Formats: sequence, structure tokens, C-alpha cells
Amino acid sequence: MTKTVAEINKRIKSGDALVLTAEEMIDYVDKHGVKKAAKDVDVVTTGTFGAMCSSGALLNFGHSEPPIKMQKVWLNDVEAYTGLAAVDAYIGASELSQTEGFEYGGAHVIEDLVKGEEIEVRATSYGTDCYPRKKLNTKITIDDLNQAILLNPRNAYQNYAAATNSSEKTIYTYMGKLAPNYGNVTYTTASQLSPLINDPYLETIGFGTKIFLAGAEGYVIGEGTQFNTTVPRKNGVPTGSAATLAVKCDLKKADPRFIKGGTFERYGVSLYVGIGVPIPILNEKIAKQTAIRDSEIWTKILDYSVPSRSRPAVKEVNYEQLRSGSIEINGKEVRTSSMAPLKTAREIADILKKKIQKGEFLLTEPLERFPETSFKPLKHGEKYAQDVMRKAISLGPDASIEEAARLMSKKGIDHIPVVDKDKLTGIVTSWDIAKAVCSGKNRLKDIATKNVVTAKSNETLELIAERLQRNRISALPVVGLKGEVLGIIKAEDVSGSIVGGAK
Repeated sequence: MTKTVAEINKRIKSGDALVLTAEEMIDYVDKHGVKKAAKDVDVVTTGTFGAMCSSGALLNFGHSEPPIKMQKVWLNDVEAYTGLAAVDAYIGASELSQTEGFEYGGAHVIEDLVKGEEIEVRATSYGTDCYPRKKLNTKITIDDLNQAILLNPRNAYQNYAAATNSSEKTIYTYMGKLAPNYGNVTYTTASQLSPLINDPYLETIGFGTKIFLAGAEGYVIGEGTQFNTTVPRKNGVPTGSAATLAVKCDLKKADPRFIKGGTFERYGVSLYVGIGVPIPILNEKIAKQTAIRDSEIWTKILDYSVPSRSRPAVKEVNYEQLRSGSIEINGKEVRTSSMAPLKTAREIADILKKKIQKGEFLLTEPLERFPETSFKPLKHGEKYAQDVMRKAISLGPDASIEEAARLMSKKGIDHIPVVDKDKLTGIVTSWDIAKAVCSGKNRLKDIATKNVVTAKSNETLELIAERLQRNRISALPVVGLKGEVLGIIKAEDVSGSIVGGAK
């Protein structure tokens, strides 16, 4: 059987619609089966609450007396973009305060406006005949603005990779603080409650879909930036970053519970945005999709210590494993934590459910389906370690210094990686060999440098050049995900490629 959105709206208006959250739908399908669920259930509500850097607000201040054409404007010392008109500005969520840096940014300005707090507005202009004023300094609240529109180019990722760190040092990212040596894993998807996971083929979500956004009624205004329909799927759901939504709502109607500024240590500022999407149950296929559970939703854990958009995948896991609190990586138990509060996602799904049950929220049919498209990285002409690395000639830790010296002389090399059980454990240079002759030591394990500075195959030569210079070394091994030696790069390889490739 099939239903239409018009039929479902009629049931909503009469108070007869059966509305369940995505988590409740799982239990309903388990108890009654997909066929009966498709017949009985009219709407499934979803929810997510996570950091959305690609967010911001379009503001209209109105004209001052005398009027000013705002060339530059700052809100609580956070600069907003004014290349729109005389008194319009767009404040980006991730823009930083000029005085407070990482501690305050555009996301906090938006939160403060929604909370009704007073904001300092500072503006400058070059002055014109029709806009003679050159400076403005005043204070406003959201009620003083003509329009305040939450206008987010990219929200509600369909799925997102988890993050970990294989390096020897702590790193700070938009996925939070990642401890060294696979010290933790973070993730940021509401999994079985997530809007676009419950409609993986975007059959009910498109241009014009009405949604719950930041506590207000909002709309999907198009596909979000970096929208990608080419990601591999498992159980119908993409296993990585895929579809996204561009969304808008009236910021004056937003609820401060569902829009909050966040600071990520040594990374920057982002805006936590609450989004709930109603999924009309039009047929059995959609009913089955909305009953998907955490154990059926998979994602990759990426190694964020690799400074590349093509970070290597450490492991593929499902959200039941992630939400258990720990997973295993290379035989090590690693703790996991969510950056998207599940409690708030549940609250959003439940609020949306109650609004629909009361007839306060009707569904809309998409005006147009989203296009099939793929994500393209920026062209930049960079070269990577894998482009210039040489073949590495390795020896085991018990190899003799005499053997290493003969090998260096025969092959014309100055560096030999020391490998034990296919993993890099040290490195020996020709200078180490020369010193060993005087010391009486005779095994590589006795003279090898243990804490080896390495590179990953997809790191840029610019990064590698900085690392060589910082550590005052002339070469470094290129290693794989499991510590295996893939090659070696010498300083002359890097400098030659950078200089040779310069234009």
C-alpha cells in the first residue's frame, strides 16, 4: 500500500495520525512487522544536535540617522560580511572575535542574540553623498533587527566519519581533542535518530521540506555544500560524509536550547544547531528504512594525525559499537565519546512528534528532488610524499654494523630503517655507523635512533620540509597505517621538488 503527504496531513488535522520517533519506530516494526507499520504509522520524527561550522545569520540593521553604508561591521568584536547592501550583514558561525580569539566567535553572537542579550554593533564606512556617516557605535537586541535569518549552507550530514589519532602527540581538531597512540575515538552523528539516515535515498526530503530548525519552523532551501551521493553504502546508508542540507528559519523564533555556540580547544568556534525532520511513511520501503538501528549503521574511523583530506581509515565500525563506550583498535581497547548529545537529539524528535500530534506542524512535499552529485576537492598542484619517496632498504635490529656499512657503501645510501616484524623500530645513519666503530658496539639495535620522525604517504612536501627543518634531520621514512616502511624521503628530494615545481 501507499499513502500521500496530503492524506497524512488530513489525518494530522483530524488528530488521527500515528506519529513515532525513529527509536520508537524500531520497536514498532520489531513487534508488528514492516507491512503493518507502513499501514499504521503516518510520520516518523528524527533529530540531531551537533556542531555545524557552515552556519550563520543574515541580519538587517535598518538605517541610522544620518545613514551609513556599512563597509565594515563588528558584532561584539566579531567581524561580519557586509558586501551585500548598506545595512545587511552575514555573520559566520566560525568567525573569531578580534579580542577574545578562540573563546568567542560568530556562533556565540548568534546564541546571544537568540537569548535576547544586548550586542554591541560597531561599523565604519568611507562615506558617500547618500550615506554620509562614517562611524557607528551602538547596542541592539534581536528585537531591534528588521530581519534575523538563520541561513546555513551545510547542516545535518547524512553520516560522518569518526576520528582518532595514531601519532605520538595530542592533536586538536573540529572532532575535539584526540589523544596520542589511538588514545580515544570521537564521533558526531545521531545514528538511528539522524534525519538523513532515516531517509537514506532522500525520497521524502528535498527543496521546500519543512523542518524543525533551532526550535523554530524552518525549511530546506537546497542541497547543502559538499553534497555527495557517490559514497559507498552499507544497508542502504552511506558509510561516510554524503548528503547535506542547506536550511533557513526565522532566528527571532529560535529556541536557545537548540542553538548554542561552542569552542573547540586550539581549533576554533562552531555553532551547535538542532534539526528535526519529519519522515512521512508513504510505503513499506520507507517504513523499513526508518526502523534502522545503530548496529546496522556503519562509519569509518579516520586517522586525523594525517594532515590530509584523504585520511586513512583505521577501521570500519557500527554505531552500536561506538555507543558502547569503547572499541578495539590493533588489539587495544580505545574509549569512544560522542560530540553530538543524544539526549538533545531525542528531545528534538519528541518535540517535533508532539507538535505534529497537536496539529501544529504539517508536512510539505519536496518541490524538487536533490541532484546526483559528487564532492570535488580544491585543485592546488601540491606534491605528496608518495610522489617523491625512494625505495627504502631496511635491516633487522640484530643485523651487524659491518653488514649495514657494506650495504650503505654498495647502494650509496646514508639511512637504513630498522624493521622488526614488519614495523619500523628505529633508523641508522652513516654517522651512527662511523661512531659505532669507535664505541665497540656491533648490532643495529644498540645504535639505532628509536623515536623516529616519519611521514605518511599522503602528506604534502611542504609539511615534510617543515618537519625536516624543525628536527634538523636529512631524511625520514614514509610509513603506512600499521607502521610498515613504504619508502624514504631525503631533504634533497623535497627541496628539489618544491623548487622545481614552483612557478
